[in-house]
Amino acid sequence: MIGVGIIGAGDFGAAHARAIAKISNINLVAASRTHEKALGEFCKRFDCQGYTDYQDLLANDEINAVVIATPHHLHTTIVEAAAKAKKHILLEKPMAPSLAECDQILKVVKDHNVQLMLGHVNHFVPAFQIAKKLLESGELGEIVYAQSTMTRPWMTPNRRDWHLNRLTGGGIWLTIGLHVVDQLSWLIDAPVRSVSADLQTRFHEQAADDLAVAFLRYRNGVSATATAIGYKTGVFSFLTELTCTKGLLKIDHANGVFIGKEESWQLVPESASETWMQDALVSEWQAFTRALETSNPMPVTGDYAQQIMQVMFAAERSSQEKMEVMI
Repeated sequence: MIGVGIIGAGDFGAAHARAIAKISNINLVAASRTHEKALGEFCKRFDCQGYTDYQDLLANDEINAVVIATPHHLHTTIVEAAAKAKKHILLEKPMAPSLAECDQILKVVKDHNVQLMLGHVNHFVPAFQIAKKLLESGELGEIVYAQSTMTRPWMTPNRRDWHLNRLTGGGIWLTIGLHVVDQLSWLIDAPVRSVSADLQTRFHEQAADDLAVAFLRYRNGVSATATAIGYKTGVFSFLTELTCTKGLLKIDHANGVFIGKEESWQLVPESASETWMQDALVSEWQAFTRALETSNPMPVTGDYAQQIMQVMFAAERSSQEKMEVMI
C-alpha cells in the first residue's frame, strides 16, 4: 500500500483525492493547506489527516509519495523539501515558472534518488490515448500538420490572484497553453525546433497574458499551431486536429475521436467520455503507482516536462522580441 499526501488541498487537490479513492493500492494519508477551515472541510470529506504546514506532512512516515498541487511559483521549494524527505513526487503542471527552476527540480530529485512525474493529464485522457494508438498503428500515415486550441472563460470560480500575474507563474499560456503544447508534442512525438508566438493581454486587467498563439516547427518536419484564449464571454472549445497523409484525426475530450476520410467524419467506437477528467486522473495515478512499484521510468518524466517548458519560455521570448526563437 502506497501512502499519499496532497500538498495543496484546493479544487484540483480534491480531484486528485477522488481519483485516489478509486485505486485499491493507494491510501490518502494526509493533506495540507494554509487555510485551516478549508483544510478541515477537505480532511473531513476525504477522511485524512490535515496539516497547515506541508513540512509537517512531509515528516509523516506513513507517506511514501506526494502530489503537489500548489500555486506555480511554490513548486520548486516544495519539491526540494519533498525530495529531501524521500517522498516520491507527482507534480502538477507547469513544472516551474523559469527554466532555472526546472533545472533545479531535476537536480534535487536526482540528488535524493526520488521519482518525479509531471501531471500532464492529457496523456491519460481516454480520447487522447486512443488517438495515440491510432497514430502509432500507421493507419493514418504520417502527420503533416496539427492544430490545437483551448478557448475558455478565464475568470472561473477557481481563479486566484496568483493566476493573474506572470511573476507567480500566472497567465493563460503557462496555465492552459501548456496543455495544448504538451498534447501536440506527445502526439507528434518529436522535439520542437523553433517557436514563433504572440502573447497578449486583451480581455482582463492583469499582469499576465490571456491570449496566446504559437506556431511550432518540430524536428521531424511537422508544423503545428497552439492557441490558448481566456475570454470574458464566449463558448468553450478544446479541440485538437491532425492532418495526416492518409486522413484526418479530430480529438475532442468529451465527444471522442473522429477519423476523417472521403469527406466524412467517423466516430471511433468507445472514445467518448463524459467523465474524461476523472477517468484521466485515475489512469494517471495508476501509472504513477505502477512505476513506483516496478521501478520503471515514469510515463511523464521530468526531462520530458523540461522540454515542454523550454517551448513555453521560448514562446514568451518570441512574443517579447517579435522573432522566431530556436530551441
